[in-house]
Amino acid sequence: MLIERVIGGQEALRNSWKWQVSLQIAEAYYPEYFSHICGGTLISPNWVMTAAHCIQMPIQANYQVVLGEHNLFELDGTEYSVGVDKIFIHEDWNPADIGNGNDIALLHLSIPAYDNGFVDIGMLPSEGDILPNNYPCYITGWGLTSVGGSIPARLQEAMLPVVDHAICSQNNWWGSHAKENMVCAGGDGVKSGCSGDSGGPLQCYRDGHWQIHGIVSFGIVPYCNAYQKPTVFTRVSAYINWIYNTMKNNGEY
Repeated sequence: MLIERVIGGQEALRNSWKWQVSLQIAEAYYPEYFSHICGGTLISPNWVMTAAHCIQMPIQANYQVVLGEHNLFELDGTEYSVGVDKIFIHEDWNPADIGNGNDIALLHLSIPAYDNGFVDIGMLPSEGDILPNNYPCYITGWGLTSVGGSIPARLQEAMLPVVDHAICSQNNWWGSHAKENMVCAGGDGVKSGCSGDSGGPLQCYRDGHWQIHGIVSFGIVPYCNAYQKPTVFTRVSAYINWIYNTMKNNGEY
């Protein structure tokens, strides 16, 4: 298993996924320089949702999120960065067993994000909402676009149809690694997430608007786009209470 980036997709339309953020960490020897490690989703002006496995232990590292980003290596004029001042990892997350689920973390921003025309808040699904098999959703991220390649400069997207739990948990798919608190999507052997997409959103158009149904969690090593090994996401609708309680108990929404 591994962290994820988009394979088999294409460049996203500039600033079309306005809730997507780049989670970045300061370099150890050059603390003023930050590098992309994961994706994330802005879910309120003060909070970003990402994967627990994106947070390095111990969590004293210096993180920032970049909003309104498209090209990681150029100044687009649409992006801005905000520091992270508090990190909350799900209490049942086990870094030694990513396949056990609960791969979710919330980042509290040091100052509220603002809408500059290129930034928006991702809408969460209803608690317990389960997507039907083959439902079309999109993964986005700055992850690897080929096995052994380098990260792309520009945000990528790929349509991944949902694989329902009854199929994804079969032995020739993900078997017991696929839990009910996860969403599987893809598995055609062509399109998938891959290293670096981790923590980013699986967004699905439902009930008249885009909703964030998944957080990129894991895939297959080393070939991210393996047949019948879809990208696996933390199922956001299984953690709605945890998300809102964490935000409510630790500052502003």
